[in-house]
Amino acid sequence: MSRRLVSLLSCLTFWLVTALSFLGAALVSAEQMNAVIPAPQTEAWWSDRHERALSRVRRGHVDLLFIGDSITQGWEEEGRRVWDTFYGRRRAVNLGFNSDQTDNVLWRLQHGEIDGITPKLAIVMIGTNNTTMREDPPDHTAAGIQAVLTTLRTRLPQTKILLLALFPRGVSADDPNRRVNQAVNERLRPFADQRHVFFLDLGPRFLDKVGRLSEDVMPDALHPNERGYRLWAEGMEDLVKTLLGE
Repeated sequence: MSRRLVSLLSCLTFWLVTALSFLGAALVSAEQMNAVIPAPQTEAWWSDRHERALSRVRRGHVDLLFIGDSITQGWEEEGRRVWDTFYGRRRAVNLGFNSDQTDNVLWRLQHGEIDGITPKLAIVMIGTNNTTMREDPPDHTAAGIQAVLTTLRTRLPQTKILLLALFPRGVSADDPNRRVNQAVNERLRPFADQRHVFFLDLGPRFLDKVGRLSEDVMPDALHPNERGYRLWAEGMEDLVKTLLGE
């Protein structure tokens, strides 16, 4: 069987599994559909950032994508020096948008942000705003993340995907936000087929021995500082090298 046919069958299988998941979602509640129906944010800054992303993508020469929310956008702020060290030479593009939920990412992916490019790797972390801003249950958030993966697999069939577990949130292990994000993470592992989609949980790198999240890593118990971004980059570097074929 040819490699192209195998890739096509794998993609069709992924589509079928996701379609069945969406059908189940539709039967559960309208709220769950919010996570899987593409929708833009309405603020002017968000539209402006989307236009800048389109301008960068149209220039081509993209090998590595980061897709996510404010935690990913923060590579341009607290994480800038770490980004320059690890990704400055890798033709990387940051598609992180503050406050994004899965439906916002879906809209962006379907409106030009991955058109005309064939990156080697897309790193995805999204969903923490689903669980807090809209208080989506874990199954709903996971369905939205699966929709993002399906969109990437369909539009970028040659691109490998590194799906990251949601980072720890809240100072203590019993924080409600931490618990709901962990419940989402438990649903993400089966999405990885170890051929096209890979899963990595970097959460333990940010925690101390009793599971507390230090302000020395994430001052607001959500967004990494420079040290946190270095822990992030170092924690996935070996796998990133492998998936980029370096």
